[in-house]
Amino acid sequence: MHYVYILKCADHSYYTGCTQNIEERLKKHNAGHVHYTSNRLPVMLISYLAFPDKYKAFNFEKYLKSGSGIAFRNKRLV
Repeated sequence: MHYVYILKCADHSYYTGCTQNIEERLKKHNAGHVHYTSNRLPVMLISYLAFPDKYKAFNFEKYLKSGSGIAFRNKRLV
C-alpha cells in the first residue's frame, strides 16, 4: 500500500507527503531528517489515506498541494 499523509507542525502549518511506511516516515520527520519539518518540530499525524496504486497516491498528494486541494484538505481532512 501507498499512503498519502498530512502532518500538523508545531508552527500550525501542514505538511503533505506520500510513503509506503507511515511509521518510519513519521520517525524521520520527528528526528529532523526532512527539510521542511526539521525546524517545525514536533509534528503530529493528522490523517492518512491508503492507495493500492502508487501513481494514484502520488497524484492525490499532488492534488492536495494545489490550491483547490489545500481548500479540500482544510475543509475535509484536518
